[in-house]
Amino acid sequence: MEDLSFFRRVRQIELVAAKLVDQLLGGRYRSIFRGQGIEFDEVREYVAGDDVRAIDWNVTSRMGLPHTKIFREEREIILFNIVDTSASLYAGSGQIGKNEYAALVFAILSLSAVKNNDRVGAAFFSDRIEKWIPPGKGRKHILSLIHELLKMNPSGIGSDLDLALKGVYRNLKRRGICFIISDFRTDGYWDSLSLLARKHDCVAVKIVDAVDTVFPPVGIVELEDPESGEILFADGSSPSFRQSYERFWQEKHAAWEADCGRRGVETLTLNTSDDPGVEILRFFRRRRRAV
Repeated sequence: MEDLSFFRRVRQIELVAAKLVDQLLGGRYRSIFRGQGIEFDEVREYVAGDDVRAIDWNVTSRMGLPHTKIFREEREIILFNIVDTSASLYAGSGQIGKNEYAALVFAILSLSAVKNNDRVGAAFFSDRIEKWIPPGKGRKHILSLIHELLKMNPSGIGSDLDLALKGVYRNLKRRGICFIISDFRTDGYWDSLSLLARKHDCVAVKIVDAVDTVFPPVGIVELEDPESGEILFADGSSPSFRQSYERFWQEKHAAWEADCGRRGVETLTLNTSDDPGVEILRFFRRRRRAV
């Protein structure tokens, strides 16, 4: 039954991804990313009108005639997903937890890319790299990625985004698009994010739940940090406490968006109550208008 349920879920995800591509992306899919670039193709004799900045002076000196480098657009995009699997993702106030919602977002993005014959890879992380999957092509490859994430039982509890970003920076040689899917309940990663954003087109996808920003009107409750194990008490019956709680997280989120923006990293915030297909579609539409 579990396997049947899994394949049904994957099939539903595939339908959402197909709709996303058909409605918006199609042949314009590549135009909404900066990850694609140009690569060297050949050297030929210079002709009037060629860009003088592309002259190959080494070949020119050997041949005695001006020669210019010819470039062509890269034919495929590398989409690399950096997905948080730490303990703080295993929470939620609704029918779906942040971890499963993150897996759904990951699947939609990956299946959208594979429909355009692009390469997709992933790094799943907690306080360590749980799984590293090099970029590959094809539906079978993508389904194996989705299966790995949905069935994952992380060894780590905490979250070390800095470690994950450094790993991607070192190992993803060719320029691509990096989607960082996390609740970003961690610190110490800003320098690594800056480095990665200089090399790749980065989008920070923040997964949030209602309980992340709105404290329920209950009495005194005991709260435990799922990653550190730290215990604290909070009085949900106090209106001033609930207001301070909400204001704190709103200000923290605004600061996070501003810090990402200063590093050239776009942000997409998704609540577990949102339809991810609809929200990702809106994001792509905004991005297409901007590029």
